[in-house]
Amino acid sequence: MSFQVVIGFGPAGAATARLLAEQGHTVRVVTRSGRSPEPGIEHVALDATDTDRLSGAARGAAAIHNCAAPPYHRWADDWPALSSSLCAAAEATGAVLVMLGNLYGYGPVDGPMTEELPLAATGPKGRVRAEVWERARELHGQGRIRAVEVRASDFFGPGVTDGGHLAARVVPPLLRGKPVTTLGDPDAPHSWTYLPDVARTLCAAAQDERAWGRAWHAPTQPPLSVREMVGRLCARAGTGPVAVRRLPSAVIGVASLFSPLIRELKEIRYQFDRPFVVDSSACEVALAVRSTPVDEQVEATVEWWRARLAADG
Repeated sequence: MSFQVVIGFGPAGAATARLLAEQGHTVRVVTRSGRSPEPGIEHVALDATDTDRLSGAARGAAAIHNCAAPPYHRWADDWPALSSSLCAAAEATGAVLVMLGNLYGYGPVDGPMTEELPLAATGPKGRVRAEVWERARELHGQGRIRAVEVRASDFFGPGVTDGGHLAARVVPPLLRGKPVTTLGDPDAPHSWTYLPDVARTLCAAAQDERAWGRAWHAPTQPPLSVREMVGRLCARAGTGPVAVRRLPSAVIGVASLFSPLIRELKEIRYQFDRPFVVDSSACEVALAVRSTPVDEQVEATVEWWRARLAADG
């Protein structure tokens, strides 16, 4: 067992830190605000863009798992500093840098996305995510660091709340038998990556040197549209079918005047207006990590939300 550092404690960071602790590793979580310790996990408060402090916190670590990201509307401005600090800490400590990425860097494509596609995005968020990995890969190629990236599609599952497209805006209403609204075409095939599978892939990539130096797609089940996923969630919840409505463009336009998040979604609307499909077969073969069957994903998600809503009263 080894010492592992996880940066960020959102849904992915929390799932990864807890899985590492369950595996018997010593885990240190780095966030701006810190938290109270929990079994097997130490929480440290520091700004991850502070290279010296981050390097100090990661000294002796076998791996640094980055699950943090700047606020969505600040990506273009803030990602470069965070990326630079991560790479510098990995170089100073010798820890493997395990980066949680997404699919923005490809831009719009026709057909399933594989890791062999060029990072051809032209929008600012897609371009900055591509540059983050390209810089880490360059340093890896120079022998200065050891790096690997795990790319996931939209998160789904226990722990995914406000940031998920099948989370707070969808599950609580359907549990009450109410209609749900969605961004884009509710019938377009879409890949959903189950959060526990993301954590398992990050842990596996950190520990297998054959994985280093390239990007992998986290194991993901075949695509299902929003309408199909809502139907499965309703069936599991026993609430009966609910209406699935597309959020009108006019509503999105008005909301974007007041919400930086909604305004920033314009760049990636293509992900919801057309098929958005990820091929994760390479990772499943090379790292022997399989995606959780979709019925198990749905069951765990419904039960998690029921417990959360009951606790909130």
